[in-house]
Amino acid sequence: MKIREILNNGKLNLSFEVFPPKTDSSFDSVISAVNQIAALKPSFMSVTYGAGGGVSRYTLDIAENIKEKYNVPSLAHLTCISSTKGNIEEMIGKIKSSGIENVLALRGDIPENFSPEGRDYTHAIDLVREIKTVAPEICVGGACYPEVHPESPNRNEDIKHLKEKAEAGCDFFTTQMFFDNNLLYSFLYRIREAGITVPIVAGIMPITNANQVERAIKLSGSHMPQRFKSLVDKFGDNPQAMMQAGIAYATDQVIDLYANNITNVHIYSMNKPEVAQSIMNNLSHIIDK
Repeated sequence: MKIREILNNGKLNLSFEVFPPKTDSSFDSVISAVNQIAALKPSFMSVTYGAGGGVSRYTLDIAENIKEKYNVPSLAHLTCISSTKGNIEEMIGKIKSSGIENVLALRGDIPENFSPEGRDYTHAIDLVREIKTVAPEICVGGACYPEVHPESPNRNEDIKHLKEKAEAGCDFFTTQMFFDNNLLYSFLYRIREAGITVPIVAGIMPITNANQVERAIKLSGSHMPQRFKSLVDKFGDNPQAMMQAGIAYATDQVIDLYANNITNVHIYSMNKPEVAQSIMNNLSHIIDK
């Protein structure tokens, strides 16, 4: 099933992101975690892709397994910054032959000493156009940033580029993590005013240990509200308490989003089945199954 159909089904949807193993030695533990999350029957699952292609060989295998074994729609990430046109066309061919109907088109992290000269792709929009040209039947998603892309000079430029991605063929956008729902509501108002009408999936990251906080800020530049900072200050030294508090905070975000008619929420699960299960349990009488 195509993700755009799920996002427009009128239900409250909950999906999860998982990532492939970084090394062969961690393959079994990662697959076990992914299978446990897939068994929860979320609306769909996305599988990340190594920016440099290092772990990409597992992405399609995992996405295909999720779809075939658990009948859960899968979304395969695909990055382009380190790829050639030939590489991307080959990957699209593999995606099609795997029966995967959904791709999240991303630029990927810029490698060290990167030069854009002679590159086939420098931005995610280049990949969106490529997929829609080679395989127009594929449902293509993109990323968006409620707090402005860290490389954008200002909010208006960021929204302008987002609209260009939508016009290039993005069927939906998934947000970077955020910890203050008001930031998303403001973002949605601005992009709708700008004429961006595709579905937006709200990305939520449950912070279940204090060490994740610094990394989350570094990766996304996310604003940490005082309420969240107090939670980390109080429970950060107690792993079990921090796990419980982080899940509760993320659950509260999801419930507030649903209550405000945001019907599509994506959980960055970090391959933690216990986190996915807890959130599912907390929403058992809220989400539509």
